[in-house]
Amino acid sequence: MSITITEAAAGEIKRHMESENVKPGDMLRIGIAGGGCAGLQYSLGFDDNFNPKVDARFDQHGIPLIAAKKMALHLEGTTIDFRVGPMGSGFAIDNPNVPRGGGCPGCQHH
Repeated sequence: MSITITEAAAGEIKRHMESENVKPGDMLRIGIAGGGCAGLQYSLGFDDNFNPKVDARFDQHGIPLIAAKKMALHLEGTTIDFRVGPMGSGFAIDNPNVPRGGGCPGCQHH
């Protein structure tokens, strides 16, 4: 399983870790919820609970990232980026495993 954290995202994550006084040893955890017409919803948060039997760990740009192994197929090839634009700034998660526009091709919104 591979998840990529861009340098821009790593810098912003480190800034959050410092401003929120994240404990040494805490890791960034990515989670997934939802599906269907709304698409997948991602969560990012700091966690000190890592179990190698159920979690996978990736270290990029000095950021320890963890995710549940059961989400491996859903996160393979995902990139976590931080973008600044005219509508504001924030983390962007690009997951090549999810169809654009949501996960429910049968739904029609009129």
